[in-house]
Amino acid sequence: MRLAARVTVAALLAFGLARLLGFAHGYWAVITAIIVMQSSLGGSLKAAVDRLAGTLAGALYGALVAIALPHAEGWGLGLALVAAIAPLALLAAIKPSFKAAPITAFIVLVPLSGPGLPPLEFAFDRILEISIGSLVGIVVSLVILPARAHGVMALTAARIVELNADLLGQIIDSLLAAEGRPSLQAKHAAIRTALKKLETAAEEALRERRSYLTEAPDPEPLVRTLYRVRHDLVMIGRSTARPLPEIIAPSLREPLIGLRGALLDFLAGGTVALREGSAPPPLDAAEAALRRYGAAMDAMWSNETIRTLAAEEAGRIFALRFALEQLGQDLRDLANRIGERAARRPG
Repeated sequence: MRLAARVTVAALLAFGLARLLGFAHGYWAVITAIIVMQSSLGGSLKAAVDRLAGTLAGALYGALVAIALPHAEGWGLGLALVAAIAPLALLAAIKPSFKAAPITAFIVLVPLSGPGLPPLEFAFDRILEISIGSLVGIVVSLVILPARAHGVMALTAARIVELNADLLGQIIDSLLAAEGRPSLQAKHAAIRTALKKLETAAEEALRERRSYLTEAPDPEPLVRTLYRVRHDLVMIGRSTARPLPEIIAPSLREPLIGLRGALLDFLAGGTVALREGSAPPPLDAAEAALRRYGAAMDAMWSNETIRTLAAEEAGRIFALRFALEQLGQDLRDLANRIGERAARRPG
């Protein structure tokens, strides 16, 4: 609803301003304002810069081709289109920010309203219209129900932490129930999708920081931490592909139950903290549960229980311990990242 309101206001303002400045139609200003308007200010900045870069390159180059090559009709028009579009399409393939350039060059060569202004004047008008639309889009993003990319990023990160908690709970539950690892493809796919969305939001948040539009912390460390947490869960899932061996399952059951509760409590608190911009939840209980699990493993090693297992089974059990310890370290990093965001929460 917020985005819909901003898009509507931007379109109306661009249309009114284009008419006020004497443009015949003003539809390029309106189209640009709609394209530029993104879910966050950082996204709008990128869209505006890309749109302006593509328009400037396409309009000027298209005008030069229109002047240099006769293109009234037939083979002449076809040759002019190839000469104008091919180099710009190559440029857009190399630098996606110029993807509007081939379209703009085509419009300059074959105006939608038919023959009219000379090519350079037509190109200049299009540049002005699109500049108006871009400016309106950025201003509206700043003042009408503004949304910062850091806010979008925090909500996406909270969703990822929530998905991780769900995944971890299901993995440990299946282990406690002496079942094989369940099918987790859908959950991993949901986490991957959310991580991609987080990367996009982080790029937009970084753009806002570079434009001095926010004092929020660098978004990259949070992205890296959440990727490491996902990797930890993948390793835990691989280590629990089969149930625990019967000889050690009773010794590890209680430590695993305690560890499950402590880890899920922390992840639930982290989800809330990211959504609300508050301080991270304490990690003491989770770290204590990890120590108890490690102590149970050490006890089984000292009484030679684990040594009776086949090498493959023993390796899997130690891999699970390592993955859980690594998860504990990465959750400590996650708590630090949440704390940084709480300490420098943007206004």
